[in-house]
Amino acid sequence: MSGSATRALARSLLDLCRMRKLTIVTAESCTGGLVAGSLTEIPGSSDVVDRGFVTYSNEAKHAMLGVETATLATFGAVSKETAVAMAVGALEQADANLSVSITGIAGPGGATPGKPVGLVHLAVASRDGRITHKECRFGAIGRGQVRQQSVIEALKMLMEMARGPKPPLKKRPRAVAHRSHPRVSRTPRRSAGKRRRTSRPSTPRASGS
Repeated sequence: MSGSATRALARSLLDLCRMRKLTIVTAESCTGGLVAGSLTEIPGSSDVVDRGFVTYSNEAKHAMLGVETATLATFGAVSKETAVAMAVGALEQADANLSVSITGIAGPGGATPGKPVGLVHLAVASRDGRITHKECRFGAIGRGQVRQQSVIEALKMLMEMARGPKPPLKKRPRAVAHRSHPRVSRTPRRSAGKRRRTSRPSTPRASGS
């Protein structure tokens, strides 16, 4: 995606948030503030963008976003757990409706066993409690490309979150078979007052002598 396409995506996000009266806070590590930069490059973004955090070190993630040191020690800076904690921490530190976090290995160095260059974790959190996470493995496509692709994914995730929760699927009502004509009993009912008389045998008369 080109730079002009990224700007168009950022502009669409700002328009959507403006329409829905939503504000955004960013928490970035490997992108170093590029998400916030892509948004604030557009005039009028101040009514949507609240603030941005660039937390490059583990100490910054802990001090500025409240990421637990145990989380960083157990899962590492580049992990789902840290990305989610960064997004949640950013909301807690700002007066915003939505937050996005990015932590990854842009390269060319920094890879560790199981965490190659191009691995990026992103998370988006909403004030209503919704949280989404995405793991991207861009590969060794170059430091600049990893960072730029991360920005695009972050904007897309924010767009999805800004649209709001999906309404629950409505259950289809069960089809009721309708008869074209009411069912008629073949045997007509007899009224209680009219009963069929039973014929009695006639009594023979005695003959006279």
